[in-house]
Amino acid sequence: MAAISLQNVCRQFGLQIVLRDVSLELQSNQITGLVGDNGSGKTTLIKLINRDLPPDTGTVTLERGLEIGLLTQEPDVSLDRTLHDEVASAFEGLLAIEARMHALSEEMAALHDDPRLPLLMEKYERVNAEFITAGGHTFEARLHEILGGLGFSPADYDKPVSILSGGQKCRAALAKLLLGDTSYLLLDEPTNHLDIDATRWLEKFLAGHKGGALIISHDRYLLDRVCDRIVEIQQARVTAYPGNYTNYVKTRDVRALTQQRQFEKDTEFIEKERAFIAKHIAGQRTKEAQGRRSRLERRLTAGEFVTELPAKTRRAKITFKEVAEQAGVVVRGEGLAMSYGDNTLFTDLNFMAHAGRRFGITGPNGCGKTTLLKMILGEVEPKAGEIKRDENLRIGYYGQEHVELDPERSVLDEIRTNCEGMSKQEARDLLARFLFRGDDVFKPLGKLSGGEQSRVRLLKLILESPDMLILDEPTNHLDIRSCEALEQALKEFPGTIVAVSHDRYFLDRLIDRLLVMRPSGCVVYEGNYSYYLEQVEQESMRGQPDASPGRKKSKQKAKQAKRTKTTPSPFDRLSIEELEEIVMKHETELATLHERFGEPAVYQNPDLLTELREQAEQVERDLATVDAAWQQRVDSQ
Repeated sequence: MAAISLQNVCRQFGLQIVLRDVSLELQSNQITGLVGDNGSGKTTLIKLINRDLPPDTGTVTLERGLEIGLLTQEPDVSLDRTLHDEVASAFEGLLAIEARMHALSEEMAALHDDPRLPLLMEKYERVNAEFITAGGHTFEARLHEILGGLGFSPADYDKPVSILSGGQKCRAALAKLLLGDTSYLLLDEPTNHLDIDATRWLEKFLAGHKGGALIISHDRYLLDRVCDRIVEIQQARVTAYPGNYTNYVKTRDVRALTQQRQFEKDTEFIEKERAFIAKHIAGQRTKEAQGRRSRLERRLTAGEFVTELPAKTRRAKITFKEVAEQAGVVVRGEGLAMSYGDNTLFTDLNFMAHAGRRFGITGPNGCGKTTLLKMILGEVEPKAGEIKRDENLRIGYYGQEHVELDPERSVLDEIRTNCEGMSKQEARDLLARFLFRGDDVFKPLGKLSGGEQSRVRLLKLILESPDMLILDEPTNHLDIRSCEALEQALKEFPGTIVAVSHDRYFLDRLIDRLLVMRPSGCVVYEGNYSYYLEQVEQESMRGQPDASPGRKKSKQKAKQAKRTKTTPSPFDRLSIEELEEIVMKHETELATLHERFGEPAVYQNPDLLTELREQAEQVERDLATVDAAWQQRVDSQ
C-alpha cells in the first residue's frame, strides 16, 4: 500500500482550476521531486497532502500511522526562544523524559535515608533506561551536527530566533524538521536559503533518510542526486516519470516527440475516414460508410487516438546582439585581499577571466563573492592587490537587488525607457518573448513576483548590448524552465561572462572555469562544478590537501593527452559519412531506451529499471565517443 494516495483529486480557486483529476501514489521508501512552473499548483498539492486544504472532489488517503513533517517557504518558528532551544524542541518527548529524570533526582536528594528512596531509585532507573533508548545521550550531538551542516556556528546557538535573518529562520525550521524523525517529509524549496556546502550536506542527509519525501525544488542538481522519481505538474495535470531529473527531461522530450508523431498519424487517419464517410454516406456504399462512422466514433470515445498536441510550455526566447571583438585576458585579479574590521573575506586571491569564456565563482555564504564582483565593477577597492580590466569593455551587471526598478512604472514603460524610439508594439513583441503577454505588460513593477522582476531586469540587461556580463545569482527566483531558457541564451552570448552562483546545475551547463572561494583559500579549477567535485574527491582519496589542484590537474591532463596521442582510435579508418551513420544509430537506440522508461512494466520493476538505466548509460557513453570522433574529423577538414 502507498504511504500517500490521491484519487481523482480536483482543486480550484475561484474560476482557476489548479489541479484537475489528479491520481498519484507516493511510496514510503521513495524520494520524489515535484516540478512545474511557478504558480502551477505544486504548493497546493503539498497542502492537500498535509490536510491544510480539502480537495474539491476526489480523495487524499494517508497510510495509518504515517507521520508527516512539513517545511514551508514561510518558517514556522518561535521567536521567543534561542536558536538552540527552538531546534531542540523537536525532541519534545525526549526533553519531557529528561525533565522527569531531573525531578526524580531532586526528590531523591531531598529524601536522604527515607524508606521511599529505593522505590524512587528504581523508578529513576526505568525512566533513565527509557531516556537512553530514545537517544537521550546522543540528541545534543545530532542537534549540533544538523545545525553545523546547515551553516550555523556554535556562536549562533544562544541567539534569539527573533534577531535571525529570514534565511536563518528558514534554516532553523529545516533543522527542527530534520531532527523530528518523521517518516515522510514534505519539503517546499528546502535549498532556497542554503549555500552550496549546506545543500551538499542536505543531499547526504536525504540519501540516508529511511522514510519517503516529496520535494519541491528549482535545484536541478539536488533533484538529480536524491530523487528516484519526478512528478510534473503542467496545465493542472500530473505526470510521473521514473528516475532523476536528467532522466525526466530525456523521457519527457521523447514522450512529447512520440505524442507529436502519433497525433499527426491519427489526425491523418481520422480526416481520411471522415472524408470517406461524407462522400459515401448517401451513395451506394452507405452501409460501409455507416459502419466506418460507428467504428470511428467508438474508437474516439474510447480514447484510442491522440487528438491533442503535447502541451508546449512558453519559454523566454533570449537573444543577444553582437559584441565588440575581444582577445586575451579581459579581467585579472592579482594578490587581492578584502576585510571588514576583524572579518577577513579573502587574501592573496588571483584569477583571470579570458575573452569569450564563462568564468564562474562559487563558495559558501559570506566568503566575499559579491564583493569580488563589485571590485571588478570598480565599486569596491581591495585592501590589497589590484584589479586590471579592459577599460574599453561595455559591462552589463545583473545584481541580486531590485532597487533599480520603479515600483510605480509599468513593465511596458520600463522597457521603453531603455530604448529611445521603440514603439509600443515593438516593446510588446519583445516582452512576449519574455513571457509577458496581454495585460501583463501593464502591471506595475511593484506588483510583480521575484521571478517576473528578474525577467524584466534580464531583458533590460540584454537591451544594453554589453561586451561582458557580470551576473550575481542570475537564476534566483526563476522557475526551472526560465532557468533553462536563460542558460541556453547565455550559451549563445558571444561575449565574456563572469557569474556568481550557488546553482550547481547552472555551473555545470554554462561555466568552463570555476573560482571556488572558501575561508581556507581560493582556488581556480579549469572546468565546471562537476569537474571541481571530481578533483576534490580525488585529493581526498589520496589524503592530500586540495590547495594545489592546478599542478596535479595539469600533469593529469598531460598524461591523458599523451595516452590519447599514442593510442589509435577504432574510428580512424571510417569516413565522416560512416561516423554520422553510427551517431544516428546510437541516437535512435537511446531514444527507444528512454521511451521504455515510461512503460509500467519497467518502472514497477526495480531490477528491470536498473538494467534499462545501465543500458542507456552505456549507449550514451558510446554515443559521446563516436560523436567526439566525428567532431574531431570535421574540425580537421
